[in-house]
Amino acid sequence: MLGRAALRPSAMIRPMAKSGGIDLGGTKIQAVIVDEDHSVLGSSRRQTPTSGGPAAVAREMEIALRDASKAAEIEPAELAGVGVGSPGVIEDGNVRGARNLPDWEGTFPLAATLQDALGCEVRVGNDVQVATDAEFSLGAGRLYSSLLGVFWGTGVGGGLILAGEPWIGRGGAGEIGHVVVELDGARCTCGRRGCMEAYAGRAAMELHVRKLHEEKGRKTDLFKLMQEADRTRLTSGIWARALEHGDKLAGQVLDRAVRALGAGIASVVNVLDVEGVVIGGGLGIRLGHPYAKRISDEMLPHLFNDTQPPHVHVAALGDLGGAIGASLLIRPEA
Repeated sequence: MLGRAALRPSAMIRPMAKSGGIDLGGTKIQAVIVDEDHSVLGSSRRQTPTSGGPAAVAREMEIALRDASKAAEIEPAELAGVGVGSPGVIEDGNVRGARNLPDWEGTFPLAATLQDALGCEVRVGNDVQVATDAEFSLGAGRLYSSLLGVFWGTGVGGGLILAGEPWIGRGGAGEIGHVVVELDGARCTCGRRGCMEAYAGRAAMELHVRKLHEEKGRKTDLFKLMQEADRTRLTSGIWARALEHGDKLAGQVLDRAVRALGAGIASVVNVLDVEGVVIGGGLGIRLGHPYAKRISDEMLPHLFNDTQPPHVHVAALGDLGGAIGASLLIRPEA
């Protein structure tokens, strides 16, 4: 992830009154309204548009936030503000390079667009970093001073906490999805080869299973389940249902993803020696503890310090973690 807006939990000031948070993902938009104790008062989820570009995405984000506000019995203009967690390069509320979003070309003024629509302040940060910050401050990472967040969804994103503070490097730290797990390996959606995301990102997994199904004649119920669910993409829920149906091809593609995640996460741990790893994202949350344990087991053969492996957890804040983390961006200026 690049250009992420840093949130320093040690210096965090609690939001005044109620605030909003929006988590912008490749397949879903999650919005919440929280109080000063970060308790969720209302929430809403909508599908991320598959066409229409940034303007269509921003409109769905606005609707999601309005729906969450209605559930919390408050008008958006009455909020202290709305935080947004977005993929891509974030610069002064503008978003560019959001590869996992539809038709997102050039730079789009996301903060200004939503601010005009909602009538309150809007701040934008990197989606995975704000979710990692939330787990560190409020969730599964509270016991640790160093933490790696791995968010397994449309892509594979990473967030870092080192010595109790977010680590953003020069703006590009945390790109765990693009750790190379195989030289000259599978083509990644970023255009490079051998990235962990080329094996474990849901978008890449869909391309891979579609090729096996259509070109190699491999049998799978994934696309039938997608049609039955009236979806245009293989969501985390569809992958989970395919496993429940005993779909062998779906299981094999997920096995391939888990092996890549184990190798990639272990490589990062070998460099940083973090105390804890939190697995989140759509697939991470949906597949839960059994798959977190499988990822942990796949890490072990690759760990240099294998006598002290990091503790691996499923994100405690669940599907709402990214939106709650985004809401933490709303705080008075120091």
